[in-house]
Amino acid sequence: MTQVPLDAAVTLPGEDFSRVALTAEAVQLLRKLWLQHGPLMFHQSGGCCDGSAPMCYPAGEFLTGDSDVLLGRFDIADGPEAQPLEFWMSREQFNYWSHTHLTVDVVPGRGSGFSVEAPEGKRFLIRSTLMDWPV
Repeated sequence: MTQVPLDAAVTLPGEDFSRVALTAEAVQLLRKLWLQHGPLMFHQSGGCCDGSAPMCYPAGEFLTGDSDVLLGRFDIADGPEAQPLEFWMSREQFNYWSHTHLTVDVVPGRGSGFSVEAPEGKRFLIRSTLMDWPV
């Protein structure tokens, strides 16, 4: 049975649709990683090699700024210290991907040395689909 992806809360001004989602497998791995590392965040750059994969960091470890866009927030953790997991993308990369909906998935393999899933024998990846509504 295929589970419905978890859509992020909308964060871009003037939009009423989610731009990013997590598969059930991604949520399961993120909850495990959250217990090990505390609150988490994603950043998707436009670089080559590891830079083309979504990188998962402890929240605040990767500094974002005006050159980044907050695409969504996920509520995946419970408890009094729970905070949303944010998904950021470089503004330059967003210019290329603005017409797509992104889904973060998990596959077997070695993640980047900087991304917290690396020791798990799994890696996050992006699956994209063209949006069928005007942007």
